[in-house]
Amino acid sequence: GFFQSYAVEVDVKDASNATCLYAKWMMRFLIKYETNSSDYKNASLDLSSNVTHNGSVCGNDTQAALLAVQFGEGHSWSVNFTKTNETYQGDFITFTYNTNDTAVFPDAKRKGPITIVVQDTMRPVQLNNVFVCHNTDFFEAENVTQIFWNVTVQAFVQNGTISKKESRCRADAPTSAPTVPPTIANVTTASTTTLSPSPTTAPRPVENPETGNYSLKSGNKTCLLATVGLQLNVSQDKPLLININPKTTSADGTCGNTTATLKLNDGNSTLIGF
Repeated sequence: GFFQSYAVEVDVKDASNATCLYAKWMMRFLIKYETNSSDYKNASLDLSSNVTHNGSVCGNDTQAALLAVQFGEGHSWSVNFTKTNETYQGDFITFTYNTNDTAVFPDAKRKGPITIVVQDTMRPVQLNNVFVCHNTDFFEAENVTQIFWNVTVQAFVQNGTISKKESRCRADAPTSAPTVPPTIANVTTASTTTLSPSPTTAPRPVENPETGNYSLKSGNKTCLLATVGLQLNVSQDKPLLININPKTTSADGTCGNTTATLKLNDGNSTLIGF
């Protein structure tokens, strides 16, 4: 469940060579695609070290700002920002992945670029404030999960200087540390970050996990029910067992005609998706 990814840093300049849009973040994409044999495979698309930001736009009172990046074999991602007299916020996120990239999408049935658009759930940020979110956030649409973490962004930068004032996302608490986003593993995804115990500390026995009741609604109807006790066994230098506490774990997700997704978040550093 652990991996490394490149951070993206984009500094867009205006005609006077002053910074007008700045962002630094990390992201990853989990994509389910159909193969020539009509089954489905899961692909993980990470950023490479070679990222361009062609087409990024500063924006103004009448034009939206655009943060656009291109990477790998024909993949691209962008988000546009709109502003009012006092705030700015993300509007829509556009992601294009290219299934001609056989290293990522071997034996893909559908060839060529595929584009999806999702609405950004970013809250309005005061002008001259930097939006910061260390914790993991993600969007799901059309068999694609977009994962973001360690985000710093300021649109409509004033006087070419990045502000020292921060607006934090809801997930960031004063003492929270950056979470590690999930990786894909067949039907279950999981991730966790933890501090390793000191060599002289004897490991405490882990009790059986408490059973939790989790449910999702589609409109007024319950569309998914799960009664389950969950324990993660993480393989690293020293085996790590983590019980998921249903009292502090929230359930989210989606129900469709042929698929359903259940996402459990313990509010600290563990995210599990079924």
